[in-house]
Amino acid sequence: MPTLADHLGALPYFEGCAQATLDLLIQQVVKRHFAAGEAIFHEGDPALGLWLIEQGSVKIFKVSLDGVEHILHLLGEGNTFNDIAAFDGGANPAHAAALSETSVWLISLASLDAALKADPVLARRVIRLLALRMRGLVHRFEDLTLYGAVVRLARFLLQQADNPALSAPGVTRATIAAYLATTPETISRALRTLEDSGAIRFDRHRIVIVREDLLRDLAAV
Repeated sequence: MPTLADHLGALPYFEGCAQATLDLLIQQVVKRHFAAGEAIFHEGDPALGLWLIEQGSVKIFKVSLDGVEHILHLLGEGNTFNDIAAFDGGANPAHAAALSETSVWLISLASLDAALKADPVLARRVIRLLALRMRGLVHRFEDLTLYGAVVRLARFLLQQADNPALSAPGVTRATIAAYLATTPETISRALRTLEDSGAIRFDRHRIVIVREDLLRDLAAV
């Protein structure tokens, strides 16, 4: 059975790190369990550290003044979250909640800081990977602002094939709508458009990609 050190060593941040660095990180790690729908932390609260999903799925989201939820990230096994706050020591920039029964590891701020000071290779990897995440956010912003619901949904369905977190338990039609900055009704209409095109079909509640080439055309990729 993989140990916590194995999990950490497989993460992009810590891949290739010295065993001494991993040992330093593990010193103050805490394991926590959350039920489906349970809050993990709230926006504006002090950050506790870097979270690593061992099992389950998590949504990172913000809530508008009129109470509408906007999902920023859908995450699954092996993903980390609250990275920015963990590394800059600021407050949580968004809310986090479990979408399904979820187990997570929390790496404390103190052990992260000690590891960064002790391992310059780790510090450089963190800078590079945070820059890549920022680039990903730019692409996501482009998707949400420049393309309609059908294109956004087609891209989402293509991404599901490569990212199990996007089709994990708890990812409902309403969740997809909140992630794509639209409404469940709009998602339903977009799904019918994709089905009428022959790109997808429904197998009960499961969406099956029939023609990936057509779906890519509709996704403009």
